[in-house]
Amino acid sequence: MILFLGVLMAATDGGVAAVDRALTILDAFTEADQSLTLTEISKRVGFYKSTTLRLAESLERFGYLRRLEDGAFRLGPKPLFLGALYQKHFKTSEFVPQTLRQIVDELHEGASFFVRDDDKRVCIHRVDSARAIRDSIQEGARLPLTVGASGHVLLAFSGGQGANYDRIREQLYAISMGERDPETAAIACPVFSVGQKLAGAISVSGPKYRFESADIPAMVAVLEKYSAQLSIAFGGIWPKKLA
Repeated sequence: MILFLGVLMAATDGGVAAVDRALTILDAFTEADQSLTLTEISKRVGFYKSTTLRLAESLERFGYLRRLEDGAFRLGPKPLFLGALYQKHFKTSEFVPQTLRQIVDELHEGASFFVRDDDKRVCIHRVDSARAIRDSIQEGARLPLTVGASGHVLLAFSGGQGANYDRIREQLYAISMGERDPETAAIACPVFSVGQKLAGAISVSGPKYRFESADIPAMVAVLEKYSAQLSIAFGGIWPKKLA
């Protein structure tokens, strides 16, 4: 990888611009593309064909692209190798707690990250609010799937059937008011990993009376923002364009 970046830094386009352009070419490929012609790549990235060809040939030399017999390009094996390294060394403890702290700083309520474990949801990361009156959840707590916003999200994105789960899949969040506990409320969003598989759910929770008087759409927007960021860290894609 270092050698690859070194070659790009020495390219005639110069420095960081050449790196940016090469990575833009890789980003031009989507899940639906088995291969792309030089013309198709050029149109997608907005480069001259000569520039696209020069960068594509560099990417090919280092295994990031592979040229087919008909002259079209497809992704090579190197991105898969790097992806495997990323997954091998990825630790939720390096990413999730920091994200939860940012949620708490913005919303002033406790934030959690849940994963599904059979018929339960397990809190594997938690950051409490500094407020005196707050929702209390411990890391490692096993809670029901069928009540609570994060439980609804986990069920919705792991095959749950019914109008409620259809709505959650469409809007990408769930709200619960007094379900798990009559005095607490929560909002949750899904987090996606590689291949758009469900990685877990992040939620913000607190006393019900504060949620009842809060700007819920604004809270949802904050949670969506961090769900999208965390999905990218997990190798997934947030499926909705954020404002």
